[in-house]
Amino acid sequence: MGLFRRNPVRVQPFFGYRSRDRLIVTGRTLRSRAPEFDTAGRWRTIRVMMSQFFAKPVAGVGVTLCLTREDGQDFDYAVASDAKGYFQFEIDLEGDWPYPESTAWEVVRLGWKTREGHQSVIGHVLVPGADAQIGVISDIDDTIMETGITGGLHNVVRNLKRIFAQMPQERLLVEGADVFYGAIGGGLSVPSNQQPTGSFIPATHRPFFYISSSPWNLFSYLVAFKRSRELPLGALFLRRWGFNRATIGKRSHGEHKQTSIAAILDHFSDLRFAFIGDDTQGDLPAFAEAVEREPERIAAVFIRTTEKALSEAELDAKRVIESFGVPLWLGNSYAIGRDFLRAAGVAPHGETSRIVETVGPGSGEEA
Repeated sequence: MGLFRRNPVRVQPFFGYRSRDRLIVTGRTLRSRAPEFDTAGRWRTIRVMMSQFFAKPVAGVGVTLCLTREDGQDFDYAVASDAKGYFQFEIDLEGDWPYPESTAWEVVRLGWKTREGHQSVIGHVLVPGADAQIGVISDIDDTIMETGITGGLHNVVRNLKRIFAQMPQERLLVEGADVFYGAIGGGLSVPSNQQPTGSFIPATHRPFFYISSSPWNLFSYLVAFKRSRELPLGALFLRRWGFNRATIGKRSHGEHKQTSIAAILDHFSDLRFAFIGDDTQGDLPAFAEAVEREPERIAAVFIRTTEKALSEAELDAKRVIESFGVPLWLGNSYAIGRDFLRAAGVAPHGETSRIVETVGPGSGEEA
């Protein structure tokens, strides 16, 4: 008898993304209820987090996706969830799918059947704006928040208490990350006073893509954290995760980042990107690999330093990035002045100019 046997089968869509000719939407079919992160109390918190990690996946569920083109024509697709409940739509778009004027979250509808009948849920797809020339690829773990879920078995065990005992809004934001991310995002593409209600998600002028070695079980948790700290939302690249060397080992973190970065660059061949990471999980080497492969595509690299000295691999990566003339910043604070942002070609504009003015000269050192 399963712990969540009485719960209904639901579809948890993850944030998707599309270019002018291709759309990707992933998700998972689970026998669980949607998380309620606004609950209070230690034991309720533990119960919610346990339900996230031990939600029962449901295999073989037929999932449909309907998307509507700008001219009103609907397109329908179908897949089935795999043994772990995961499903993915990889769609070559038919006809003309231009970018919106500014970066936006488009809506798709996902459907599935249960004993109670047909069910549906809204999914969101990130689409760069026609006015966006630069996207942002960011790490999560120790870059905007101490996730405590990666970095070797010792750290996983040591920090599991934090994961299970704290709601998203209780987690600590890396100081200054909200201001810096708002600045590099270029402000909201739709001003706050003009945003509709309902399923609308606000987007920044520059689209964000987040890469983390955390498991997909933490998708809703990480989204709730970003919402609570008013960080830009973006497509997430997480992992199928288990207590084994393939997912806990340090090497796997770098491989996941490299693979994800390559997929993003390949999908959006018309964008350049700024990278943001830290020095705890091989971000510099992963970023350097992308710089070496496509230097003209990388606008800047920002690394938040948390340790006293870079490793030999990180020093080598630093030299690679510098050799291609890509602007590189290393520092222990996000209080970066506007001069570096402008030099990197990611100068803020519109709503964000006021934010950067308040930051002033940064304490970081331009490498």
